[in-house]
Amino acid sequence: MRRCAWPLLRLPACAGLVLRHGGAAAVRLRPAAAAASFSSSSSSVGGNGSSRAPDTSLFVPVPLKPVGDAAEEDVGAELTRPLDKGEVLKNLNKFYKRKEIQRLGAENGLDARLFHQAFISFRKYIMESSSVSADLHIILNDICCDAGKVSLLGHVDDLFPFFLRHAKQIFPMLDCMDDLRKISDLRLPPNWYPDARAIQRKIIFHAGPTNSGKTYHAIQRFLSAKSGIYCGPLKLLAHEIFQKSNDANVPCDLVTGEERVYANEDARQASHIACTIEMCSTNTPYEVAVIDEIQMIRDPARGWAWTRALLGLCAEEIHVCGEPAAIDLVTELMYTTGEEVQVRNYERLTPLTVLDYALESLDNLRPGDCIVCFSKNDIYSVSRQIEARGLECAVIYGSLPPGTKLEQAKKFNDPNDPCKILVATDAIGMGLNLCIRRIIFNSIVKPTINEKGEKEIDSITTSQALQIAGRAGRYGSSFKGGEVTTMHRDDLMQLKEILSDSVRPVKAAGLHPTPEQIEMFAYHLPDATLSNLIDIFVSLSQVDGLYFVCNIDDFKFLADMIQHIPLNLRSRYVFCTAPLNRKVPFVCTMLLKFARQFSRNEPLTFDWLCRHTKWPLAAPKNIKDLVHLEAVHDVFDLYLWLSYRFMDMFPDAVLVRDIQKKLDNIIQVGVCNITKLIRASQSAVAPGTEVVSEDSPISRTRRDSRVVSDSYSAKAPEALSIAVEVPEERRTRNLKAYRSATRQEDLKSHGRGSLANRLLREGLLTQEMLRQLESEWQDQHRNGRSGHSSKRDDQNSSRERGRKKK
Repeated sequence: MRRCAWPLLRLPACAGLVLRHGGAAAVRLRPAAAAASFSSSSSSVGGNGSSRAPDTSLFVPVPLKPVGDAAEEDVGAELTRPLDKGEVLKNLNKFYKRKEIQRLGAENGLDARLFHQAFISFRKYIMESSSVSADLHIILNDICCDAGKVSLLGHVDDLFPFFLRHAKQIFPMLDCMDDLRKISDLRLPPNWYPDARAIQRKIIFHAGPTNSGKTYHAIQRFLSAKSGIYCGPLKLLAHEIFQKSNDANVPCDLVTGEERVYANEDARQASHIACTIEMCSTNTPYEVAVIDEIQMIRDPARGWAWTRALLGLCAEEIHVCGEPAAIDLVTELMYTTGEEVQVRNYERLTPLTVLDYALESLDNLRPGDCIVCFSKNDIYSVSRQIEARGLECAVIYGSLPPGTKLEQAKKFNDPNDPCKILVATDAIGMGLNLCIRRIIFNSIVKPTINEKGEKEIDSITTSQALQIAGRAGRYGSSFKGGEVTTMHRDDLMQLKEILSDSVRPVKAAGLHPTPEQIEMFAYHLPDATLSNLIDIFVSLSQVDGLYFVCNIDDFKFLADMIQHIPLNLRSRYVFCTAPLNRKVPFVCTMLLKFARQFSRNEPLTFDWLCRHTKWPLAAPKNIKDLVHLEAVHDVFDLYLWLSYRFMDMFPDAVLVRDIQKKLDNIIQVGVCNITKLIRASQSAVAPGTEVVSEDSPISRTRRDSRVVSDSYSAKAPEALSIAVEVPEERRTRNLKAYRSATRQEDLKSHGRGSLANRLLREGLLTQEMLRQLESEWQDQHRNGRSGHSSKRDDQNSSRERGRKKK
């Protein structure tokens, strides 16, 4: 699933708001500290109005240059006498050690860390300046002259006003900390939507598992209303409702980040709208609103969009669809708005059976089977093995264009098409209607991103397993029931445990800073970078127990990437919310080019785009070509997304949409011939070599063990395979041994997320860890051998002494 972008939200703006954007940052932040800040800000903070101390580890002082010899005149020296820097240094150190001064610093926002940094900077400034201000010079002179006397004209405490002034120069946020705290106070999100609070809304929660008809009943009410809005998590879902509505003679518009399709020929807005949830309007009144997949309100990256829709949509009826695990949270959130929730529970319409046996071999596939993998490389590997058996399979994974996904789904669903097997990622979990008899999990571990933005490898959750398994035996398909199993026997017991668990309740709803809040931060900290502003905001933000601050790593990544490009704050913010996968270098490079061209005020024309993407493009000849075509499709999506936000600068959206459709067709042909592409990729390596998926456990272990051949190129994309020179018999023996050891460890551990399971199953041993483990093993082995050797030597000596005595 591709990340959708934050829209430009509208909140009541502050009167007289001034936007300023500077170059160098006034406040720089350490990445590690930023991560710690995010962690603390994501935790619940009581809603009692108390403000917490900021994480001062985020702030690095701005260096102030000492006054050089170029100063016009030293007025202080003329009024008194030149300073003795030795005496000045002694008195500055006395000033630093005084408890009263440290207490005064704390009262003015200088904790121990900031106090120390401010003093170091203050002392350096005085000692290295050829002259200081007249008032500071006189105070320093009085302190130095009267040092040790009973009757003092000056005291070191008199330096505090000058010290505090200096501290506020290097830490500019000290002067406006109260204002920053108020701006970043996120404890009352319902108050952000006065239009929604002005009406008494009726909230209806349609709760149930997949294939229970919950969304169907909500959509029926949507179609019967005078006006309505459907908010879905994916473009495919929005497109499906758009088509259903218009087929039912209910004019409906389609609104996504990259596309606007009007039901009326004159482009007049229809009474009904189907949109991706980020694009919903909180200002337009509707009779009925449908919010689909409400459990995604807990999503670490996108949860804020569901929170915004739930709290902000101006509709008389809000129909919420999703897992029962979200009922309590939605009820609690609506309690804060003064609205009651009516719950309607649904049961699955067709039975779902967990089989007592695993597939174990692709020879056991049957028509209607779907093998679910959690990496693109596994998709390539499995699909090739299937077609090597003379079977045709459809392929669906997240980075495919929507049109290609629909075509592959259509091919699989068509009873007259010879394609009866589907290989897919969890992209099938929502948005596609598929006639699946049996779901087969190729693996039950999946990489995920937690709320701190850290990558984790762990077993799939009960919610994820139910969402995927529930696609089998869809109501209305040719199958009366669904079945689910695993590829490997030892995974089956664990899958049964996962599916038998109850889904964890949804505990909190996501939030994120709005553009207006960031603009107000920029007003107070005009020299800070956008990435810094976001970090400071998250550090200071306060949320109550019902909410958390969404992960903003993708936003910060783009903000840092385009920081050197001169853009005003609002434009910079828009570019940083662009929907792209930061792991694809070509797409990131194109965003940089877009921003650079935009900053020059030069329109990004169709010809310009074709020149930089080398359009027209040929059909893919191997997997590398296919991956690149998918990246170019994402670049076209990016252009279209920006065209709706900067129409004058991205003027050729119609032409770009036309070539994107042509590219979609080219990609469809490539996916249909994916086995040939894999074979072509393999033929590029030396004969007699084994092609192993780069993300597979075998590949990672071998790569970390330095067995990878020199033919591997570090510049190859993730989708490419690597060649390892292994004789056929030894390769087969190693694979069996590896799988056997892995399965035995799984059975021993029984732990769903055990470390041994994760390391062995997913190959998560880094090169450094592998070297360390190898070194430790060798040390132990050597110690063991030396111990045995010593024992043997002792025994031999004893026998020799015995013989001599005889």
